[in-house]
Amino acid sequence: MYVAIAAAAWGTGGAAGALLFASGGLDALDVSFWRYLLGAAFLLPFTPVRLWRPNGRVALVGLGMAVYQTAYFAAIAESGVAVATVVTMGATPLFTALGSRLFLGERLGRTGRYALVTALAGLLLLTGGTAVAAGPGGGAAAGVGLGSLSAAGYAAVTLFSRRYRDEPEGMAVGGFVVGAICLAPLALAGGVLPRVSGESVALLVYLGVVPTALAYGLFFRALTALRATTVSIVSLGEAAGAAVLGVLLFGERLTPAAWTGCALLLLAMVIPAALPAARRRASRRLSAR
Repeated sequence: MYVAIAAAAWGTGGAAGALLFASGGLDALDVSFWRYLLGAAFLLPFTPVRLWRPNGRVALVGLGMAVYQTAYFAAIAESGVAVATVVTMGATPLFTALGSRLFLGERLGRTGRYALVTALAGLLLLTGGTAVAAGPGGGAAAGVGLGSLSAAGYAAVTLFSRRYRDEPEGMAVGGFVVGAICLAPLALAGGVLPRVSGESVALLVYLGVVPTALAYGLFFRALTALRATTVSIVSLGEAAGAAVLGVLLFGERLTPAAWTGCALLLLAMVIPAALPAARRRASRRLSAR
């Protein structure tokens, strides 16, 4: 449930970032800087004082967050939401599954394979048509490269956090602070202050609270209990949430194939919990006999 809520919140982050490009006059570095700075500010009051102390693991997580977040927003700026989403979110569970097997010794298992295949099929149906329509131009090529970099960074943070399982609130706040510090010199060099308006301020506050402080707090908490690959697969629900948001708020239309993709992504979110539970119930029934 934590990862599902985080995915739904993340699904609104790309749209908020894209709106800030226009209304606030910000670029990918600026949006990432403000996201982490405000995320730390909003989460800090809910974090015990003993967890504020930085350490080497938090520094590495913050560096990884700075890389993958900026690469994702840069991919959106270069090639649009569709290409950035399909590449980043499609590659992330693959990188995570491979890294989880190599570095954590976690097996994907039959349930995990079902969920991964279902999720990737849903993602391709949801965004594939739009991504292909973007064409193989320079923007699309840059988006593919930046999206792959973002996926690698996200997978690395997920695997590292799963490996050490530090206090989730402290890891989130520390990661935000370190990420903001890493991005500050680059953001300041280009002029980090947004064009102040009611819309830009509201978008920045929203970006800091919902898809950052709330979502990452739940994400790091979930990694103390779930395998890294499971978390990355369930996180793909972000794409379905973003698509539905586009329909409800921006008047976008989805094809039948895209709606089928949304359904498959939601199914993939349920599989990791539903299949093992069904097997346990069947096992108990057999034992009772």
